[in-house]
Amino acid sequence: MTPKQAARRARIEQAAYEVLSEVGYNSASLLTIAKRASASNETLYKWYGNKQTLFRSLVEANASKARSILEKALGEGSDPLEALAQLGPALLALVTGERAVILNRAAAGDVSDTGTLGKAIAKAGRDIIAPLLRKLLDGALQKGLIDCDDPADAAEIYFHLLIGDLQIRRVIGTIGELSQQEVERRSERAFNLFCKLYVPDAEKSS
Repeated sequence: MTPKQAARRARIEQAAYEVLSEVGYNSASLLTIAKRASASNETLYKWYGNKQTLFRSLVEANASKARSILEKALGEGSDPLEALAQLGPALLALVTGERAVILNRAAAGDVSDTGTLGKAIAKAGRDIIAPLLRKLLDGALQKGLIDCDDPADAAEIYFHLLIGDLQIRRVIGTIGELSQQEVERRSERAFNLFCKLYVPDAEKSS
């Protein structure tokens, strides 16, 4: 992809978020997004094919940083706990960020219309991140770094410790976007609590 194409794609993505925020998923169209981005309708159809593919690509791009941390750790055999510590800030910033909030608000409004956006968010987001996290924690279990009966349960506990009700509070507008300092503070707290639950005493004191 050339720099010019990358810049055009970034404009299209920004326009898609703006249109989604203003009119919702059901009323958002490739034509409206193209006009907002000062791009041709033909370009959007060539790149994405349809609205569903466009918004799925937005979800995938939004989750890419958290996904890449897990995939890199699994691929390189990195220390699972170090990877978990790195994952926290990226994942928390992802799910509470403005783009995720726009997507989730639109998905909530789309439940009784098409019902497709929420499924796309789950499929390209949590349904990918959760299995990768379970695999990471299974590796930690095999190495004796954590002690748990089921890595899937440990992963679910980690999600609750890290995110809790923050995302839903962001979506309904009761709190604003978290500062980087708050993201790091909450991520460190979640990691420390997770370690207290699952890391053997010898690992805690090392």
